[in-house]
Amino acid sequence: MTPVDHAPGLASEIERWSEPGGPFDPDLLARHDEAGSFPAEACAALDGRGLPAQYVPVRHGGRLERLDRLQAELREVAARDVTVAVAHGKTFLGAVSVWIGGDPAQAGGLARHVLAGEAVSWGLTEPDHGSDLLSGELTAVRDGAGWRLNGRKWPVNNATRGRFLCVLARTEEAGGPRGFSVFLVDKRELAGGAVLPLPKLPTHGIRGADISGAEFVDALVPGHALIGAEGHGIELSLKSLQLTRTACVALSLGAGDHGLRLLRRFLGERMLHGRQLADLPHARVVAGRAVARLMLAESLAAASTAVAHEAPGELAAVSAIAKALAPTLVQGQLRLIGDLLGARSFLRDVGGYGAFGKLDRDHQIVSIFDGSTWVNRSALAAHLPLLARTPATAPGSGRVADWLRADRTPAPLDTDALLSLSRGDTVLGALDALAAGVDPERSGGADRPARALAAAKRELLDAVRTLRPAAGAPATATMRLAETYEWCWAGAAALALWTANPDRAEDDWWRGGSWLRGCLALVLEQVGDGTGERPDAVFDELGRLLLSDAGAHASLLRQPLEDLR
Repeated sequence: MTPVDHAPGLASEIERWSEPGGPFDPDLLARHDEAGSFPAEACAALDGRGLPAQYVPVRHGGRLERLDRLQAELREVAARDVTVAVAHGKTFLGAVSVWIGGDPAQAGGLARHVLAGEAVSWGLTEPDHGSDLLSGELTAVRDGAGWRLNGRKWPVNNATRGRFLCVLARTEEAGGPRGFSVFLVDKRELAGGAVLPLPKLPTHGIRGADISGAEFVDALVPGHALIGAEGHGIELSLKSLQLTRTACVALSLGAGDHGLRLLRRFLGERMLHGRQLADLPHARVVAGRAVARLMLAESLAAASTAVAHEAPGELAAVSAIAKALAPTLVQGQLRLIGDLLGARSFLRDVGGYGAFGKLDRDHQIVSIFDGSTWVNRSALAAHLPLLARTPATAPGSGRVADWLRADRTPAPLDTDALLSLSRGDTVLGALDALAAGVDPERSGGADRPARALAAAKRELLDAVRTLRPAAGAPATATMRLAETYEWCWAGAAALALWTANPDRAEDDWWRGGSWLRGCLALVLEQVGDGTGERPDAVFDELGRLLLSDAGAHASLLRQPLEDLR
């Protein structure tokens, strides 16, 4: 299921639109950033290209049937401008509760609007409560056949520009897990003054996005605005977050692509002490680390979308892993790139490198969307006592690699199979078998770090098995175990992706296993390196590859374009 052939048409279109005068012209997008104005031209171009159809399931007339393809298309947008990807892709996040919990009439009606280019927002957070959904104060009270909404949702992406707002509201005064419900509000159908826009907020990054809010004042909505059963809003929101968190990884992948393009160009033209910067071993090693971080995030993305299709009952934990670690990997990558760019990472108008400052600022918000890194890691921490029951070597673990074969058609996405709590972890359970199957010759010696990772995983699970379920915020030690779990899971994903694609052994980035060894080196640095080896050599290999012709397409998943400068 490795998405090696997705979104090439969209990528080529965006390449063309990025020419001077086009809707993705970097100068135009920079002006929007400076002014804090919405990138309307780029979003309109994506509407015209039909991208909204990727936000709508096939059964409702759209094109969405595989999460990896949605991820691939959003990645191409983010590879040019994260702000545009955030502004446009928010409609999927806003609508997903309806796809999961709505009846056919509700879902079909919203689908028609989304396909016509209408934006949908997701009103979860409130001024005083953030990600604490159970503390939400916006209320919905029955009024005849309808409901009256009162309260604020803030901050919300596209809250002002979007016609539709999917709102989590308190429907029982006492609140609690069954005290909230979800409503789809069509702002155009409300009486005058029933919904008031809250001002757009000035932000450090994604300055052009509509980050604002909405206040409902005795807003009467019809009975059919209720999505799913009354009192099931928290459960519905948590299941929706499993899909949106998985999709959000695309924003980080695209940002990483953009960063590597800038870095490759800089290393190829920068002279220092009479030498090209690319000739300095330290620069190549740092560049190789930047490549490895992106490729580990790609492995994470490929495996998490596969789980969504093949083992949706495990997605509650897996989506939290993906959303916590992928932005962390790419933000670390951007720090490495910024260190090499030096002053050019801060200067806006020097040799075309001003885009880096915007990229770095824009990506920082990704770790906040759909729950911050801490929120997602704490969700994983709450799962650990359950996940500890996963056998050290899961039966049938070879199927994980099968999920990631490039020629595999995944199982249909079954949102009815999503669970609020994961009961197992097939990917991590497969780690021992995956490590044992690494061919030392084909992989350039990756078998040794793979075995070290398997040993680290066993040690982790021994520690996790001592945990007991506990109420309240997780202890610091539990959060550290959760972070280690994330890294081990990413390493297992990389091994699965490698194992699944033996036919790619002669591809530039796959030959000799350098990307796998680089990913495993990153993981072992975090979880404890039992090999005693220094990883600079493999990072130097990856740095040299980035500077070669293969570097024009530094990815395990994306299809090469004719020109990706």
